[in-house]
Amino acid sequence: MIVDLSILNANLDKIEDFLKPIFDCPIIHMDIMDGKFVKELSFDERIVKRCSDFMPEAIIDCHLMVADPISLIEKYKDANADYITFHYEVGNIKETIDLIHSYGIKAGLSINPGTDVKVLEPYLKDIDMVLVMSVWPGRGGQSYIESSTDKLKFLKEYKDKHNLNYLINVDGGINMNTYEYVKPYADLAVVGSAITKASDYKEAYYSYQKLFM
Repeated sequence: MIVDLSILNANLDKIEDFLKPIFDCPIIHMDIMDGKFVKELSFDERIVKRCSDFMPEAIIDCHLMVADPISLIEKYKDANADYITFHYEVGNIKETIDLIHSYGIKAGLSINPGTDVKVLEPYLKDIDMVLVMSVWPGRGGQSYIESSTDKLKFLKEYKDKHNLNYLINVDGGINMNTYEYVKPYADLAVVGSAITKASDYKEAYYSYQKLFM
């Protein structure tokens, strides 16, 4: 399992300075919020582009917590996104997956805690990543929702049974106490404030990387 580092709570005005001590970070998670799908607003494609320019070897993983992902995909393509993940709950799923793929970008599909994981079955053969929200999106400081583990287990067993290739990612409440719930099933785990708010975030980042191995 690999740390998918969320920069949401990093100093975005000086994001290059933040990333420099962890320049070999393999993947960066971009939390894009539009104030509609969730109440909160976050950064846009300009921050994504700055990160991709500064760390061209890193995988840029854009999580669109937005009401209309189709209208934004081209912007994040131009910002050099490698993965674009959108939410099942917004609909137009096949059309959105196909549009993402048409730009040569890997497509991900995310579900909220209240959504049954089995609704994803018709799309699992077509997508490159599944992102299980283990907290409610857009709300900070939440604890890991333990029912998320069953979703991850289902996705792992389905993937193995059907010989599929999607990555399994999990987002929310992952820390030193909860990572064991997800490690047997997930390929990636989003970690944000547990690293970015640490007194020594570089040490925290590498501690999590070592822990997840």
